[in-house]
Amino acid sequence: MTKKMKSAYELAMERLEKAGGPTKKLSEKQREEIAEIEKTYEAKIAETKLEFDQKVATAESMQDVDGFRQQLAERLTELEQERDKKKETIWEQAQ
Repeated sequence: MTKKMKSAYELAMERLEKAGGPTKKLSEKQREEIAEIEKTYEAKIAETKLEFDQKVATAESMQDVDGFRQQLAERLTELEQERDKKKETIWEQAQ
């Protein structure tokens, strides 16, 4: 009989519960939704980085490169915040 490996998330939640942290439980559907959010945003972040690499390749000056780096940092922050907000919404629905 093979056991299903636990995700890093599941392991972290077990540690939190042992430490007296939150005892909310996610349903299987909620876990799947969070996993889908992670996959979606992982792809969006990778796509954003690729676009940045293409812009850097065509940059005409270091000033342009610096501007692209700033834009990348801002966009990655936005994507991470969107992802975290969606996951938090699911967590708030957990019992």
